[in-house]
Amino acid sequence: MEEKTIKKIIDFLEKEENKKSYKSSNFIKKINFIEKVESGIPFTKKELLYDGDLDLRGSTIKSLPEGLEVWGDLDLGYSDIKTLPKGLKVSGHLDLSQVIITSIPEGLVVGGELDLESLQMTSLPKGIKVGGSLILNFSEIKSLPDDLSVKHSIFLNYSKITSLPKGLKVRGNLNIRKCTSLTSLPEGLEVMGSLDLENCTSLTSLPKGLKVRGWLDIKHTQLKNYTDDELRKMVEPGFINGEIIR
Repeated sequence: MEEKTIKKIIDFLEKEENKKSYKSSNFIKKINFIEKVESGIPFTKKELLYDGDLDLRGSTIKSLPEGLEVWGDLDLGYSDIKTLPKGLKVSGHLDLSQVIITSIPEGLVVGGELDLESLQMTSLPKGIKVGGSLILNFSEIKSLPDDLSVKHSIFLNYSKITSLPKGLKVRGNLNIRKCTSLTSLPEGLEVMGSLDLENCTSLTSLPKGLKVRGWLDIKHTQLKNYTDDELRKMVEPGFINGEIIR
């Protein structure tokens, strides 16, 4: 066997061994974290800095320590968590899908995606910053805070949303599919991607100044009563750059 081939095999085996070692150490670290939370023993400042992904999906854990910073993803989907602690920061994704959570702290910082699918709360606190997308599909959410900061897309499909903040700027796509309680869009709304309004049956017009750089989906809405030209004129001095999907 050639020397290059042997070296590749050795490198591969070393990488696999490192992966196993990492998974093992991360598992032990997670177990220690859960035991400390459940025991009620205070965390030191060093222990509040969790280096790596923290997977608590489906766990029975009901609370987390104040000031916790997770340098990776935090997965709490399908868990028994009820409230999030003050000062929580997550550098990666935060998954709270299918969680009956009653309190989210002001100033929550998430570096990646924030998944709040099926959230039972009707509003979000001030100061939330999301570095990725915000997912609120199938939620009871009715409004969003004026100072909400989301660096990518917002998903509100099948939610109870009734209004959006004036001057909202979405850097990705804005998906509001089948939000039948939404009767109007705010002035100054700007969507850098596409705007999906399919099945928003209570919408009868588009606001002046609306800016959509991608496509606009108006299937199964009253907006279909207008021609493309009428809709584009309706939003002036704004614009709809992409196709209007009927």
